[in-house]
Amino acid sequence: MKKFLSGFNNFIGLQFKEPKGMTGKLSCLVMNIINRKMYKNIIKYTLLSGSSGSRLKILDIGYGNGYLIYELYKKSKADIAGIDISEDMKKAAIKKNYKGVITGRVLLKTGDCCNLGFKDNTFDIITSVNTIYFWKDTKKGMSEIYRVLKPGGIFYNAVYLKEFLQKFPYTYGIFNFFTKKDYIDIGKEAGFTKSGIKEIAVSKSYLIRYKK
Repeated sequence: MKKFLSGFNNFIGLQFKEPKGMTGKLSCLVMNIINRKMYKNIIKYTLLSGSSGSRLKILDIGYGNGYLIYELYKKSKADIAGIDISEDMKKAAIKKNYKGVITGRVLLKTGDCCNLGFKDNTFDIITSVNTIYFWKDTKKGMSEIYRVLKPGGIFYNAVYLKEFLQKFPYTYGIFNFFTKKDYIDIGKEAGFTKSGIKEIAVSKSYLIRYKK
């Protein structure tokens, strides 16, 4: 039984890291529900950033089934790109964002945040919901984000804290754990000198704002 539980937890953890197949699609639907407050916060601040009437260029890292991109497309006039490591999720996200894709306002790619493949100073805003735990190289990923952000651009990173994630057995061996201080320090190391933290759910989830 112990071996079975260990294998099951590992399987669930990997689906959160890189959703695949039907189980991956179900995992994303679960994440859309439990992360709803995170999405709402990112959407709120992104829309405020575009309130001046400027046409924003947004990049979403780890778009999953494309839920956040879909909401941003509906509520803004932004040009939106997304990058995700899962080919299965790319197919699901294209289906969900078909209208945006065919109009050219939404561009979805597979790839790694440690090698974003965009030119320097491309985006006004970069968003990510619960992906930083899975990056192969956190320092490189943050440096890439800093590189492709325009001067004055913002990275909104919605995350759970170490203490909350460690309550779940499926996170061990798959997730990297970070404290609030860790998140700020990671940003500083990448070059972000203006960072702030907003609590989303008490002692559980936070929105980290990094400004270039």
